[in-house]
Amino acid sequence: MFFDAFENIFLIISSGSTDLGIIVWISLEVTLIATIIASVFGIIIGFILAITEFKFKQLIISILNTSLAIPTVVIGLFLYGLLSRSGVFGNFSLLYTKTAIIIGQTVLIFPIIITFVHSAIKAVDPGIEKTARSLGAGRYHTSLAIMREAKFGVMLAIIAAFGRGISEVGISMMLGGNIAGYTRNMTTTIALEHNKGDFSLALAVGLILLIITFGINMVFHYIQRINKR
Repeated sequence: MFFDAFENIFLIISSGSTDLGIIVWISLEVTLIATIIASVFGIIIGFILAITEFKFKQLIISILNTSLAIPTVVIGLFLYGLLSRSGVFGNFSLLYTKTAIIIGQTVLIFPIIITFVHSAIKAVDPGIEKTARSLGAGRYHTSLAIMREAKFGVMLAIIAAFGRGISEVGISMMLGGNIAGYTRNMTTTIALEHNKGDFSLALAVGLILLIITFGINMVFHYIQRINKR
């Protein structure tokens, strides 16, 4: 089976399959957009949680940590109820679209960004803030100094969120509907081919997914190594 999978990868790639290109592109497109949206707001919230004290802060952090373990099908089911015709946002006709998958993936990875960024900021040496303050830096420049120290932790948060998003299947299946050429991505293709009994093709697409995620992690480690020089 594994040999067939590798053979299928080379055959599919060498044949220049448009269908495979569309499937891979849809996966990358929706996950990149979801990661960007979640990162913009998640980094800000994670930073605020790390440097400020307020009532119910620990409760919010506990809820965020708990949400990391929520199954994707639960998120998919909840959003399905909101986006369906009888739901609150039913009039927008978002169900079974790429936008619905983006919304679902954003909800899924949002807590990952916040908790990872929060941990990265808390791990920064408190002396950085004190030094910046003593040199006359205001709140904005002090925040930039802290973020620079935590940049690799923030990058790790973004990469972890992207990896979580591109590898999920429940949300994509429930909200996207697995429509060929429109919402069918790599994970839903794997599920479909498995159900059809085409295990070698399913494994081939799975290996392509692994290659993509592995490549992203290699880029991160390369950047990290360059910055340590």
